[in-house]
Amino acid sequence: MLPWSAELAGRLDHHVVESDLLRGNPLGDPHQRPLVVYVPPGYDDAPGRRYPSLYVLLGYTGHVGMWFNRAPFRQPYPELADAMFAAGDVPPAIVVYVDAWTALGGSQYLDSPATGRYHSYLRDELVPFVDARYRTLADRDHRAVTGKSSGGYGAMVTAMLAPDVFGALATHAGDALFEVAYRPQFPAVARRLRDMYDGSYDKFLADFRGRLAGTKEGISNCSRCTPTRPRTPATASSACRSTTPARSCPRCGSGGSPATRS
Repeated sequence: MLPWSAELAGRLDHHVVESDLLRGNPLGDPHQRPLVVYVPPGYDDAPGRRYPSLYVLLGYTGHVGMWFNRAPFRQPYPELADAMFAAGDVPPAIVVYVDAWTALGGSQYLDSPATGRYHSYLRDELVPFVDARYRTLADRDHRAVTGKSSGGYGAMVTAMLAPDVFGALATHAGDALFEVAYRPQFPAVARRLRDMYDGSYDKFLADFRGRLAGTKEGISNCSRCTPTRPRTPATASSACRSTTPARSCPRCGSGGSPATRS
């Protein structure tokens, strides 16, 4: 009953995909991933019919469970899509909700030595998984990918890198021009990598994993040690903002006082 819930005309199936490609990824993220597949109204009543498929990619920090978050005065995306299919506004299709979240917030749906093989996971594991279990039209001309923000970027690069798999894309506010947005931060990040980890990415990664596992404290709260994006030069201070004032930062040794240091 709206606004709390809505009865779907179609059906949502929840799966867990065990990925060989994500097993042992550099961030230690799970290789077992949730996957949600929507089938449109009438799917179960027409066993001989096959359907196009649409893969939907989340933006940065998004994971697949967030599709079901409810906000005031707005239904979740799967309910809105279902209502569109039920009304006959668009031809019926199978909709695949992809999860490519990482401990850093997202993978950009790329194969990366820093995060894992998320492009290959989508192309080589998820697509065959869906085609084997659902009555898809299993060719590029009937398979599309779409997304918003980082998901929009993922839609663009996925279709460009796998044109034999995806024949259409739609990007909504897709990320772009990374060299403009992030290049100014490279010197600060390089200095912190040098000062905190002797220039070793492996040392950083070990420390990062330790903090994820809860075995290290304080580093992420210290602005001396943690890369930040200052809004103006006036705010680019080196204050230590440890959430535990009585304890100094375990790496740089600065006190836990929130007082600004010059």
